[in-house]
Amino acid sequence: MNILLFITVLVVSFLVVRIGAIAFQLTGLEWSLAKFQALSCFTGTGFTTKEAELITNNPRRRRIASVIMVLGNAGFITMIATFANSLRPRAIVEKLDIPLLPFSIPNSALPWINLTITAVAIYIIYKFFTNTKVARRLTSVLRKHITRKKIIKSVSFEELTVVTGGYGVSKIEIREDNPVSNKTLLESSLRSHGIIVLAIIKAGKTMPNPSADTKIVSGDELVCFGNLDNIKNTICVVNN
Repeated sequence: MNILLFITVLVVSFLVVRIGAIAFQLTGLEWSLAKFQALSCFTGTGFTTKEAELITNNPRRRRIASVIMVLGNAGFITMIATFANSLRPRAIVEKLDIPLLPFSIPNSALPWINLTITAVAIYIIYKFFTNTKVARRLTSVLRKHITRKKIIKSVSFEELTVVTGGYGVSKIEIREDNPVSNKTLLESSLRSHGIIVLAIIKAGKTMPNPSADTKIVSGDELVCFGNLDNIKNTICVVNN
């Protein structure tokens, strides 16, 4: 029972970190940074002052970080307690009540058996949650659920830098039903609307100064410069 509880808490911990990363991303953080911040909050490890300011200066991110920290502390305490208790002699046999073994297991060997089972479980869970396809699918499902339930309101139009005259830099996440989705930059005619694409973020990788034949697909993030209202009306008309 202790090992099963330990495995359950471990799985929940991976889910909490993933949900926390999605929540941070929905507030405007870049995905790789959102994942790092969620893991930092959950484990209680530190991060640089500049990155800490991204969390502490934003009320929504502070609330998210607080929840992750509380769950992280509770999770670690539970995992340590269940792990330590699972190593005591006959922990598995007593809990599972297995009377049909053809041989007896010495008490001295049981902690090592428990430790082996725990190590194998940790390895399997880690490989499962870090598998690229599984991670992407899980992230997509969780993000849709969080957005649909309006647990965290997505920042689909984030003003990064605002200059005079209503111009600035904005980052927009492209969805499947966006008017520029599945088009190249040339086909999107963004320049004719006075919008310059400074970079495209694809699967967490930034492509600065993309060429005209670069295709825009669902899930991409465009970092654009231009009139903010114009960008909103041209690119964000469907997202909003």
